[in-house]
Amino acid sequence: MDAPADVVSALRRRGLRMTPQRLAILSEIMRTSGHISPTALARRIQGEMPGVNASTVYRTLALLEEIGVLAHAHLERGAEYHRAEEAGHVHLTCSRCGAGDDLSLEEAARLQAMIEETHGFHADLTHFAISGVCETCWTSVDPAGPTPARPGSARRR
Repeated sequence: MDAPADVVSALRRRGLRMTPQRLAILSEIMRTSGHISPTALARRIQGEMPGVNASTVYRTLALLEEIGVLAHAHLERGAEYHRAEEAGHVHLTCSRCGAGDDLSLEEAARLQAMIEETHGFHADLTHFAISGVCETCWTSVDPAGPTPARPGSARRR
């Protein structure tokens, strides 16, 4: 269900009105590829329709996730939404420069299997980001390989 008309029909079947605000939010989401934060989405919508509340944006995001159009992941900078069909990966986020990369579910399968085997826990690795240090940051600080430090903390050797 990724055509705007299909989404509008799904929302109407739930008894929801398609207000101009909801339509603007839906249109912006359908135009956006990749991730978008609720704050960035609200800013874009308010640029087109100054009277739209952030709460309307959050409620609409929740509705779209509930009907399977969107999914969200917790990245370093907060929760971000993306189309549900784009959810088939694990997020990798550099805690130094903020760069992001994706790990396919096939690549993450060993980690997922280890978690299940060790803890009996079935992890949804698509729901959060694995934080760490990207190769560029790792090698730019010390070619010998620095000890990772959190941003703003003193580097240990």
